Amino acid sequence: MLLLQFSTSHYCRKARLALGYKKISYQVQNLTPGFHALKLKPLTGLTTLPVLLPQQEGQPQVIADSSNIFQFLESYCPEPPLSLSQPQQQTQALLLEDWLDESIGTATRFVYYDYRSHQGKQIDPSWFSQLVIQVVRRQYDINTASVQLATQRLERAFDVLKYWANQPYLVGDRLSFADLTAAALLSPLALVPQYRDRYPWIFERIREVHHLCHEPLPPGLTEIG
Repeated sequence: MLLLQFSTSHYCRKARLALGYKKISYQVQNLTPGFHALKLKPLTGLTTLPVLLPQQEGQPQVIADSSNIFQFLESYCPEPPLSLSQPQQQTQALLLEDWLDESIGTATRFVYYDYRSHQGKQIDPSWFSQLVIQVVRRQYDINTASVQLATQRLERAFDVLKYWANQPYLVGDRLSFADLTAAALLSPLALVPQYRDRYPWIFERIREVHHLCHEPLPPGLTEIG
């Protein structure tokens, strides 16, 4: 299988966690922001990543969107499962995944790229890194007002997820779509001291999920613990 991705995208990390948890062999192709549309448009009609190319007879040629990739992998390789056996718990996990995807993943992006363009500029001050950051800021209209709104959303998110501090899984008694999504979409905040210092339990859970999924830790987490 081939995963088309941005190397730093937390949504692409979400797909890699699922592939790793399923122990499915795959390769990655890192695309360049902006130019990526030239490859994706003919494949999916969209410009968003990740995109999975199963490259196997009898399987779909192209799967776009991390949630669709989750569902495909669960069907393609049911063990170990990411779905929960109890319908109510499965519904809760899917609702959490959707909320994290549509609201919290976006909020993380806004806060992270705002940090990287100001206080966190020293993390990688190279011209290429800063160029990519500015491209992303323009693409998503990241400004003072949108970052303030994103910060408020993250505060609510950590309040909603606070029970993760005292239990290993967000829903049920084993890993699910919800855990992988939270671990991926909140992972960029490990580089932002404001969050790393206030919510250490979140990043311990993120560390645990990455170990279970055989995925290298995201930047910032190696400094914890």
